[in-house]
Amino acid sequence: MRTRILFFAMLLASSFVAAQPGGNRRWANTSSPEVHADKKVTFRYMAPNAKEVKLSGQFADGQIDMVKNDMGVWEVTVGPIEPDMYPYEFIVDGTRVMDPGNADFFPNENFKGSILEVPDDQPMAYSIQNVPHGNVEYVMYDSPSIGVTGRMCIYTPPGYDPKGDKKYPVFYCISGTTDTEEVYFKVGRANFILDNLIAAGKAEPMIVVMPYGNPMAWFEQGAEMPRIDLFSEMLMKDIIPYVDKNYRTINDRLGRGIGGFSRGGAQALRNGLMNKDQFAWICSYSSGVSANDFEKNYEAFYADPDKTNKEMKLIWLGVGNSDFLYNLAVDFDNVLTKHRINHIFQVTTGGHTWMNAKLYLLETFQRLFKSTNY
Repeated sequence: MRTRILFFAMLLASSFVAAQPGGNRRWANTSSPEVHADKKVTFRYMAPNAKEVKLSGQFADGQIDMVKNDMGVWEVTVGPIEPDMYPYEFIVDGTRVMDPGNADFFPNENFKGSILEVPDDQPMAYSIQNVPHGNVEYVMYDSPSIGVTGRMCIYTPPGYDPKGDKKYPVFYCISGTTDTEEVYFKVGRANFILDNLIAAGKAEPMIVVMPYGNPMAWFEQGAEMPRIDLFSEMLMKDIIPYVDKNYRTINDRLGRGIGGFSRGGAQALRNGLMNKDQFAWICSYSSGVSANDFEKNYEAFYADPDKTNKEMKLIWLGVGNSDFLYNLAVDFDNVLTKHRINHIFQVTTGGHTWMNAKLYLLETFQRLFKSTNY
């Protein structure tokens, strides 16, 4: 079964309209978020019957109290805020809710926070710019290896012609814990980053496959789970064959890369290290492999470092210096160095955030598929 919904890259998100705890539908009188010229931002939430409303966002430490006016609108102005994209939410009498005045939201299994974008004076790497744009498709695919129907988003670059002769390398980019297949599109802005880099001649045109990384969620609660690595089964037996069959791909290891954020980074490393006959490019964003795990389970990868270094075109690791997985990433960097495996290790400021993940996409997109002449 194959279902595609063509989604033009200029569309950021669908509108969200729903009754919120403590509120009503008079959203027309509320503008939120309102970004001011000085980078301060005003948030508003209409809830005349609420007893308490707080603002929570990754641009601030802790929750911020909001104040209710005579119209029943809770309001607060914060900042100035450093230009970037940030998830945030309102907490209404203890219940976490989205901002009903904002159509941009964070796709996640556990929460649906809204997204604040504070623009810089100059376009950001992920901004929508006046360049040719690729497309993002929503794809459903059969996964007979584990008996489910899977979901993924697939980016095709500007000029991609499904009936043409040109073939493209493919980067498999895996979602993090609780994130959905939409996260690299709606939060990571992978499509706009690549559009801008390709237009500037800084990245190779490529297909980016963004699969949902938690297939366990598709099984009924209490069902007996298969005793296998579900995602790896899907990736190697279903997703890659599907993409190679239905898209104009360079179907070999030199034309195939894999990466991911957080849990997705661990899944990328597991599959990349175990299948170097399938992947010549491996990227890990805010993740890693422990020294013990690496030396126990990946001997075939490090046993002959000269051979591995010749075969692998890129091993790239990135992590924030306050990321809770920082030590794991450093451990992996150290064990790769110990076994003389060529790699790049980049430490940024900040924590386990999509602000950092966007930086890692920007960096690695400029390195992927560059050293091979197709």
